[in-house]
Amino acid sequence: MTEKPTAMLKTNLLLLLVAMIWGFGFVAQRLGMDHLGPFMFNGIRFILGGLCLLPLAMRSRRARILPGARLISPVTAGICAGVLLFIAAALQQVGLVYTTAGKAGFITGIYVVFVPLIGLLIGKRASLSTWIGVVLAVVGLYLLSVEGSFQLNIGDVLELIGALFWALHVIALAYLSPRTSPVRLAMVQFYVCGVCSLVIAAFFESTSMADIYAAYQALIYGGVISVGAGYTLQVLLLQKANPTHASILLSMEAPFAALGGWLFLQEILSLRALMGCGLMLAAILIAQLCPEGERGVAKPESMSAR
Repeated sequence: MTEKPTAMLKTNLLLLLVAMIWGFGFVAQRLGMDHLGPFMFNGIRFILGGLCLLPLAMRSRRARILPGARLISPVTAGICAGVLLFIAAALQQVGLVYTTAGKAGFITGIYVVFVPLIGLLIGKRASLSTWIGVVLAVVGLYLLSVEGSFQLNIGDVLELIGALFWALHVIALAYLSPRTSPVRLAMVQFYVCGVCSLVIAAFFESTSMADIYAAYQALIYGGVISVGAGYTLQVLLLQKANPTHASILLSMEAPFAALGGWLFLQEILSLRALMGCGLMLAAILIAQLCPEGERGVAKPESMSAR
């Protein structure tokens, strides 16, 4: 059923709010690591996000699954998605130790280009818009991240590998969400990601209660607002939003990350880096503008259930 114009506008504005929350979330993630290691920060914020979802999960109704699809337990689905989320979030958080919030936001956004490329491995044809997006993304990444010695910053490399796992996470959610309770799936994956992060932190990071208290503002934003509110809104809104519009609005996370880095972290991008950001944003948008209904084409929006 097509949404009424007023309802559609409300949905689109909420999706833009999610993009802003996530974009500024990169700032919180950078600030949090002034006091905590990347794994401890991720562990606490994802556990907080899972706790925020607990009341909703307890009230969640029986899942509306696809006709003919096999029902999957939220625990099973959450473990599968949570492992991918843990890897993607860990690479992103560790990468932020070595790169800026603005650059991390744009590089992470390349996941929408990776999604249809991964589709090639399962026999789906990539559209012309996807290949144009790939070329623009590569050129943009070069301008943004490759320095005079023709080497990528290690943080940018980690963010790029993380983008690949964000794409795998999107594909996994696209398969799992219609077969289980999306709210319970989201909650379980947060707990899985949080517990895995805390286990790694226990072995490789040293943390005190004073450190956690010093980072409480970044943890509250990263856990309650970015994870708890942002991811939950994403799951609920994508049940009724236009997929193409939703993907484009959510990709605004990248410029919001750059804006947040400039406002709160005094991150200044060179003209060359800004040109790279522009090309990467264009790649993200073009990769999502494949004409709907094009047969055999793997599209980010057709797979996305984030």
